[in-house]
Amino acid sequence: MNHPATILFIAGAFAALVFIIVRLRITQATFQREVDGWKARLQADLDQARGERDRLLNALGDAVFLIDKNSFIRFANKAASAMFGGRELLGRPVREAFLDPRLSEPLLRCLGSGEPVQSQVVLSQQTSPRGDQESRGVNAWIIDAAPLAVSEDEMPVIRVVIRDVTAEHQLEQIRKDFVANASHELRTPLAIISGYLENLIEDDMLSEPAMARRFLEIMRKHTERISRIVEDMLVISRLESGEANALKIEPFRIRSCINDILERLESVIREHDATVTVNLADQEAILHGDRFYFTQVLFNLVENALKQNPRPGLHIDIGSRTMRDKIEIWVSDSGVGIPSADLPHIFRRFYRVEKHHSQQEIKGTGLGLSIVKRAIEAHQGTVGVTSTPGKETKFLITLPFAH
Repeated sequence: MNHPATILFIAGAFAALVFIIVRLRITQATFQREVDGWKARLQADLDQARGERDRLLNALGDAVFLIDKNSFIRFANKAASAMFGGRELLGRPVREAFLDPRLSEPLLRCLGSGEPVQSQVVLSQQTSPRGDQESRGVNAWIIDAAPLAVSEDEMPVIRVVIRDVTAEHQLEQIRKDFVANASHELRTPLAIISGYLENLIEDDMLSEPAMARRFLEIMRKHTERISRIVEDMLVISRLESGEANALKIEPFRIRSCINDILERLESVIREHDATVTVNLADQEAILHGDRFYFTQVLFNLVENALKQNPRPGLHIDIGSRTMRDKIEIWVSDSGVGIPSADLPHIFRRFYRVEKHHSQQEIKGTGLGLSIVKRAIEAHQGTVGVTSTPGKETKFLITLPFAH
């Protein structure tokens, strides 16, 4: 046997094998680098897609959540955090994140059934997770929960959108209150007029001119009251519908508006044995605004003082002071005042201050102070009230000033 030849053959075969192994290793390393590159590019694309998703969802005004099959929150956008008081929500179970079962129950029902669930939830300030103070004491949401296919780790999730409809809920409640109160306010004078008409017809009062005249005078007053209620409703409707943005802006003297309302209320002032003083810092002060609405504001404030204080001897002061860029105008009276508990509510429509010390019913539409507030706000101004029961009530208006 030729040993050298055999050795050479074996050495050649071994060298070839080593070469093949080295080539395989090189090929494997190259392939691994390509795979790693593909994975890196896919991960980058995935991260970019997630980033785009997060930016899109964070731009939404509605709260958006992704919840896994174990009921843990895996994603919550910025609106979700803001809606629920800025609390950390990620990684928390639904029952812990939403303590009120009225919020958590629809989500868990969707998880359990795999079916879409919609629900409207109205919570009081005390039970609301938001923790702020809504003007009408409630927060309202619409919850829309729906299952998604599967997550990247094959874990089923649900998508939850919670829309804040507190403003819509409040507007609907205001509408219902307005209709109910308006119906009540109109029903009373209509019933009185109907009663006197029946007396005139059935009891043949027309044969007694004095009695008939008295009945007709009462009906006339209540007809005027109905007309005033309807007029005030139309005014406040225009102010709240956005028509106030088209106010008829023109320069006018404040003093001329005051003279107009004092002339219109002259007989009422005399009837109440009241006195009115006018103390303007500048008798020639000029405002740029809607003269009709501004006159209505002052008329309502002075008339309100007279109606709320029917006893003789009332003193009303109308005054102003000017500053560089604004003017303050006030209407104060020396009457019975307003209890502190009523002050936050007096600009609400149809709100009436309880006069426990007086047996006399206060007549009015219940819309006067609401008109004051909305008309002043339409002029980019503010109105507030302070009162010392038994001594004074003062309404203070602040408006942009032009001289």
